[in-house]
Amino acid sequence: MTEREDGVQGEGDFSMEVLKVSANSQPKSVAGAIAAVLREKGSVEVQAVGAGAVNQSIKSIAIARGYVAPNGIDLICIPAFAKIEIDGEERTAIKFQLESR
Repeated sequence: MTEREDGVQGEGDFSMEVLKVSANSQPKSVAGAIAAVLREKGSVEVQAVGAGAVNQSIKSIAIARGYVAPNGIDLICIPAFAKIEIDGEERTAIKFQLESR
């Protein structure tokens, strides 16, 4: 996992880029990361654990939609639950699969 200067953490695999958002993440920074990955790969997954992180994620997604709309990208969001491991403990996260349509 890598962390950028803006505090957005990313974890890449072969098919889907994963951005992990915390309650302290800046929505505009996360939105910029979402927009960049969407333009490059066509899809991105955003993960959040906790109410504050989910709130920041939703704001980021709304902002990112405005960033990519002028490029003709219609951002869609598919929410789901995900089991992740944090410090050896299994936690439930909300994941948002974002795709261009």
